[in-house]
Amino acid sequence: MTPSDADLAADQLLAETLAVEAGELLLQIRDSEKATGRSLGDIGDRRSNEFLLARLAEERPGDAVLSEESPDVSARETASRVWIIDPVDGTREFSMRGRGDWAVHVALWLRDGTPERSRLDVSAVSLPGLGLVIGTGGARTFAGEPVPLEPGETAGGLLDPLDDVAGPRIVASGSRPPRFLAGVVASLGGTQHAVGSAGAKAMCVVRGEADAYIHAGGQFQWDSAAPAGVAMAHGFAACRIDGTPLEYNVADTYLPDLIICRPELRDEIVDAIAAHR
Repeated sequence: MTPSDADLAADQLLAETLAVEAGELLLQIRDSEKATGRSLGDIGDRRSNEFLLARLAEERPGDAVLSEESPDVSARETASRVWIIDPVDGTREFSMRGRGDWAVHVALWLRDGTPERSRLDVSAVSLPGLGLVIGTGGARTFAGEPVPLEPGETAGGLLDPLDDVAGPRIVASGSRPPRFLAGVVASLGGTQHAVGSAGAKAMCVVRGEADAYIHAGGQFQWDSAAPAGVAMAHGFAACRIDGTPLEYNVADTYLPDLIICRPELRDEIVDAIAAHR
């Protein structure tokens, strides 16, 4: 059954609320815990996951959940509603006090008759370090104030101002950039920029700080579900590096590559990747 607009609105509000509340919890943990490094990251992963699972069990007890921090359950593959969550996207960045390029992902996968029509109409990504949550309907601060998705207009930023940079800005992993990335950036006449977590990079595109996010070399469904859902809702393109659609709630959680970009760049990026792989 196709959900009503009211149902989707209620689910979207829940997704954004949970992303904010988990983000606030993580900020408290980072401020209060004496642990550092990997130990701090482990604490954040565990407590954020426990919080999100408890809230979803309370608010949507009949729904399935796929989480990075919990064992996968095969029953989700036949479920009609599956929450795909990443309690701390960018655990390494979270564990480095002072960094803001990490996120919380909350997405709801909805079955809609056929696999190709299954969708992520409900998605939210919070950027706790910026005090910002971005959902399918827009962005707001953690305090609830709406903010426009335009460069320089939202609550802070993750990249330096655009200034007079020519060509598209491409964000990618600083530690594990795709081998073909330099060739692709050169083909596009663009510039390459390193940002931390997947959600942070994707939201750089959605917020207008960057023009494309390119990743290859390993991710899972929870790394890209919420960012892709938010991006597509705001008119951006999201696909695999060969141009094929992203598929969620399939048996294999491995989803190794991703493009999120301005729609007019999609085909050019796919062609450039094919030429440099």
